[in-house]
Amino acid sequence: MLVRKKKISMFALAAVAAGLALTACDNNGTDATSSSRVGSSSSTQSPAAPSKSGAGSTSGTSTKAGVSCTNQINYAGDSRSNAEINTIGENTGHCPAPEKQTKPAGTPKKPGTSCTNQTDYAGDPRSNAEINTIGENTGHCPAPEKQTKPAGTPKKPGTSCTNQINYAGDPRPNAEINTIGENTGYCPPVKH
Repeated sequence: MLVRKKKISMFALAAVAAGLALTACDNNGTDATSSSRVGSSSSTQSPAAPSKSGAGSTSGTSTKAGVSCTNQINYAGDSRSNAEINTIGENTGHCPAPEKQTKPAGTPKKPGTSCTNQTDYAGDPRSNAEINTIGENTGHCPAPEKQTKPAGTPKKPGTSCTNQINYAGDPRPNAEINTIGENTGYCPPVKH
């Protein structure tokens, strides 16, 4: 007897769901009740916005049975892997719209020329190797970065910072203050 009730309950739920679906849409598949309701709100829920990877999105081209998205649409230049694109298509039933990679910042790298021989990087805190590797990997030489000026007073050549500035009351030892001056070329501000 319990089994029979369970089957009836599941059947009843399915019938109610089907009935709701039929009354919610007219023959064209549009909401028949939204325009006929008096005093109803005109706001509707919009479909979920596609994420960067397209996961959860129902926008795009419907997938063809047995054909992967990458065999239906040209994804040249898309930063996602074929596996990711095809998985999105299988999970949503729609192939995601192709995404184009953004152009790297900087100047296009000239073939056979290192970025450090193409652009002036004087004052850039990065090493030549780092700058040139960025150029090789992206095809664009990065924009030069300027090193920020350290706080303090420019150190006079041949004079220690503690002989140049009065550090009375500064809790740091003279050796630390003078080392900062030697390493940066600036005597640090006095700490109290």
